[in-house]
Amino acid sequence: MELLKIEHIEKYYGSRSSLTKAIDDISLKVESGEFTAIMGASGSGKTTLLNVISTIDGVTAGKIMLEDTDITALKGKELNKFRRDKLGFIFQDFNLLDTLTAYENIALALSIKKEPAAQIEERINEVAAQLEITDVLQKYPYQMSGGQKQRVASARAIVTSPKLILADEPTGALDSKSSKLLLERFGYLNKECGATILMVTHDSFTASYASRVIFIKDGKVFNELSRGDNTRKQFFDRIIDVVTLLGGDLSDAL
Repeated sequence: MELLKIEHIEKYYGSRSSLTKAIDDISLKVESGEFTAIMGASGSGKTTLLNVISTIDGVTAGKIMLEDTDITALKGKELNKFRRDKLGFIFQDFNLLDTLTAYENIALALSIKKEPAAQIEERINEVAAQLEITDVLQKYPYQMSGGQKQRVASARAIVTSPKLILADEPTGALDSKSSKLLLERFGYLNKECGATILMVTHDSFTASYASRVIFIKDGKVFNELSRGDNTRKQFFDRIIDVVTLLGGDLSDAL
């Protein structure tokens, strides 16, 4: 079932005398239950694309539909309610509140929705088990490793059962071991819990955990790969082939 539909969107920055086209007529779809990665060099438009999907920024032209809602037309309280109820955000720098425990950071999202205390505890324990962070629920962010903090941030994003989880370079601040564990948890959430994930990444290894990769170049969709029956290693090799075609330096742009 189609969850997200992007139709001919464009995004300009600057003034008439100095205009930059960050997104140039992009159209794409994301199915419910899909794990999609977006890759591209710095300045390609991939982060801008995530920003307009997440409603952090608006489009200059075009339309973005999530289920039957045109999110480009939402404003004020309707927009706030949409973000709270439909979207989950995972950021590179975690964005946890230092004065709250892991449990309290995760609970905050449910408290805002005025969920009953008993349901909050039940739901937090459930997602903590899924992400293997039960042992850090009573710790503060400064007491956790980077990988633990990112999994707590991920728990906060999914605890409200959003329609779409948006991840912006989720492994960017993690070491290789923590990155692998987080990505395996993403895979679990996607396959076992039916979570729909849209992830921006510069890293081919990270992208290889997705079921589909969309490559952005100069504000346009350059190429697209579906994993199909490939192993993760085989999919990684195919991603590297496209990166090479893009002319990117693996240690830099992609």
